[in-house]
Amino acid sequence: MATLRKELRLNARASDVWAAFEDVGAVHERLARGFVVDTKLQPGGRLVTFANGMVAFEAIITVDSEAQRLAYAIRGSPNLTHHNASFEVVADGAGARVVWVADLLPDALAETIGAMMDAGCVAMAKTLDG
Repeated sequence: MATLRKELRLNARASDVWAAFEDVGAVHERLARGFVVDTKLQPGGRLVTFANGMVAFEAIITVDSEAQRLAYAIRGSPNLTHHNASFEVVADGAGARVVWVADLLPDALAETIGAMMDAGCVAMAKTLDG
């Protein structure tokens, strides 16, 4: 199983960054504009449409406001046999650090998913620090 880990340092306050993550239905507006172009809440999760045309159902596993941690799993993907991920927002001086970890199968998709995560980090930086 491939494990991918990305860290993003932001100038925005951790509480503001967490507020964007916690608003699970507004990824395309508050968190990763341009990378995610639409988010629709559905029972148990959200349907996320990415700028590259990919659509994924992300089951929301937990939204832990105290730990500032969001966990989700992609369900029903024709290419991924397993995908779970989490975001953790940590205060870092006056700013914040976001830690994004994803576990996935098959391993062969690690490069593709890693590139999407990199693009997601760029979009989050622009959206949150904009």
